Amino acid sequence: MTFDILIKNARIFNDTEEPVMQDIAISEGRIVRRGEDLDPSLAREVIDASGKWAMPGLFDIHTHYDLELEVAPGLPESTRHGTTTVAIANCSLGLAFGNQRVDNTDPIVDCYARVENIPKPVLKACADRVTWNTPEEYLEHLDEVSMGPNVITMIPHSMLRIESMGFDASVSRDPTPNEIVDMQNRLRAGLRMGYAGFSTDALPFHYLANQPNCHKTIPTQFAKYHELKQLTQVVREEGRLWQATPPKDSPVDVFKTFLLSSGRLHGKPLKTTVVAALDVATNRNIIKLTRLLNKLLNSKLLNGKFYMQALGASFKIWSDGAVTPIAEEIPELRALNETDLEDRAARQLILQDPEYIKVFRAMWMKGKSGFNLARLKRKLRLEDYAFDRDLAQMTIDVCPQENWEGMTFEQVLERVILIKQGRASDDVDSAEKALIDRDFFWVADEADFMLQMLRTFDTQISWFTITANRDLTTVRELLMDPSLLPGFNDSGAHLTNMAFYDVNLRSLKLAAEGGEGDVAYMVKRLTKDAADVFGVGRGTIYEGDVADLILVDPEVLKNYDGEANVERIYREEFQHQQLVNRSDGVVPMVMIGGKIAWKEGSFSDRFGQEKFGRLLKPESAA
Repeated sequence: MTFDILIKNARIFNDTEEPVMQDIAISEGRIVRRGEDLDPSLAREVIDASGKWAMPGLFDIHTHYDLELEVAPGLPESTRHGTTTVAIANCSLGLAFGNQRVDNTDPIVDCYARVENIPKPVLKACADRVTWNTPEEYLEHLDEVSMGPNVITMIPHSMLRIESMGFDASVSRDPTPNEIVDMQNRLRAGLRMGYAGFSTDALPFHYLANQPNCHKTIPTQFAKYHELKQLTQVVREEGRLWQATPPKDSPVDVFKTFLLSSGRLHGKPLKTTVVAALDVATNRNIIKLTRLLNKLLNSKLLNGKFYMQALGASFKIWSDGAVTPIAEEIPELRALNETDLEDRAARQLILQDPEYIKVFRAMWMKGKSGFNLARLKRKLRLEDYAFDRDLAQMTIDVCPQENWEGMTFEQVLERVILIKQGRASDDVDSAEKALIDRDFFWVADEADFMLQMLRTFDTQISWFTITANRDLTTVRELLMDPSLLPGFNDSGAHLTNMAFYDVNLRSLKLAAEGGEGDVAYMVKRLTKDAADVFGVGRGTIYEGDVADLILVDPEVLKNYDGEANVERIYREEFQHQQLVNRSDGVVPMVMIGGKIAWKEGSFSDRFGQEKFGRLLKPESAA
């Protein structure tokens, strides 16, 4: 027997196997032999993996790559970090029903623009490329895409509602009994033809982007419990997965909703994966309640199959002025997000309005002074919003006033005050002094300062804050919890707001702090366990398996700092900037379907031009 590729001397981490030093032989896209001292003369290409870990390709279980697949199907920003399988159509959004443009509505633009912070021109260009109209045609289309990683897709609830009810009705009323039946039938048909699950969303951050509906949330959020129960019953009967987000502002609704996972109450457990188990900085109770919910639903009493997703990194979010996901739950900031990204004039009008200034100031200063309930909740870390409005936790990344870059908002405010008072050091140049004299002369407190920063710089200023997972010891504890599932990278969304493409590697690094046994555990969580949740036949590298595998350099991984390796690049495919990660040297090789996609810092010449991965369907539907 001859081999296409022979990987020599790798330390193999695979499923429940003990780590072992072996060679791996690949031929015609599959692993044909594993063992010691395989003959290199039998292989057309030999890769020396001495000192490297070999493992199945990693899963990214929460992405929004639906649109990028149409313009950059290789998904390079995930592939380079060892991801060989992605799940799309999360959070109720996807392309299963085409672009759904009817009567001058544009649902892809309307639903994605603010939810995923993708510019409207990018979305419109992607929607223009859509040629299909049915879930079956979409699967046929995905089968032809020159994809990099394998793709798992789901039926998205917002788009299902639009298809059965029409766009306007989907965001204004309950479905009729006939419309419920229509949604059930469409959902069941999709699951039987190969969709892995059904996605919904209830987070209070997700609003429509086009007038006259900017004040409304996306269609899935108009669904009441009765509708969710009837649709998830279809998912239960078909043995598929429900992907959801919680109605976080109501613990009672959260518990009631996710009791739908219970086999005790509903006859059969419903596989459910939910975003996300995060240690939120403003509310210390959220993670406690999350873990309690997870424990209760998976108990023998309730007999659920409930998997909260845990992010293996600090939840660091960038904002372009006020444009950021965390602004959407705060009405005063949401008003600025309701404008088009390019419409600075509209935001200026809002920021100059006396009534708006009044409510903005009240919002910004709430809980920061006096003796009141809001102050007490802030002190105890029991606030209602995820964004803590703490200038010391807000760091400027990009700013026209370049010497402010790298400073916190608190430091800049202190500097502004000193310059106004004439007490600043000698490093103040005339341009900075003129800026402060012209724009910041009136600033008396931090609320005034925030208003003026937004007026002066609008989206030209990019700043970041960490809203959750500030303590990596807690992050590691969550990742190692067997009742949670590593995930929630949000890859492909929030182009200039998030960069979690490398978080699987960060999870491996945290696991490695506990030794080889913990590495083996985390590899299984990021591969076989994820594959099992979606019901697809991947995630292992036994003989006979499809050769989706990667090499990891443990020494480079040990010293890798994901947060320090975020870069801002210009993506030609989007004609737009994007925040990305660069894990140079951590992953020397990525193989998908037996083909080398990434090796020693470069993509294969064929990558993105021909098919590497495949559309993965649940095994019972394949």
